[in-house]
Amino acid sequence: MCEVIISKKIYTEDRAAAPRPFVVVPPSDMHRHLGDLLATEGGADVTFKVAGEIFRAHRYILAARSPVFKVELLGAMKESTATGDCIQIDDMLVQLFKALLHFVYNDSLPEMEVQEEAVMAQHLLEAADRYDMQRLKLICEDKLCNHLEVSTVATTLALAEQHNCQGLKEACIEFLISPDALEAVMVTDGFEHLTKSCPALVKELMSKLATRLYKRRKLKA
Repeated sequence: MCEVIISKKIYTEDRAAAPRPFVVVPPSDMHRHLGDLLATEGGADVTFKVAGEIFRAHRYILAARSPVFKVELLGAMKESTATGDCIQIDDMLVQLFKALLHFVYNDSLPEMEVQEEAVMAQHLLEAADRYDMQRLKLICEDKLCNHLEVSTVATTLALAEQHNCQGLKEACIEFLISPDALEAVMVTDGFEHLTKSCPALVKELMSKLATRLYKRRKLKA
């Protein structure tokens, strides 16, 4: 009896490495050029005065980045800003307005110390809402979600409710419905302010906490 053995050889085609491109296109650096434009004030055509400090900027760039700036600088209010007079802003800190302009031109937040991030994000979120800058608002929400602490979470929750920040609100509530966390937060000034300014929100918080505790008891039963 003759036994025939057929061996199967698996041939693997060497995948040719991707050819080196003849042209390498660099990433966009428009933000760098616009940032330089802000720094040098070249061609600036609008002036702001914030707490005594002067800022010069470009009305069309501001208008392109913010619907509110668009109305103020190019719309019905244009005449009041086209005379060369300064636009006075009395209710904003200098560092905050500087950070706001930095974002307008660079599409990023300025560098800052870690301990400054949460406070600046709170103020910038308010400014973003004021000038209808949704990307900046979401960036600030994300920053604050990563800086939740017992001492500040109640204040952050009130801020989220005031400015309709649903993601930040959910993050704060999730932090708070831990029984140990809530017990510590309830003795803070921020929680006292929250109960006075947003009683319906506190009621919602307690309802979610009760639901969470009920589910835990059912799982243990």
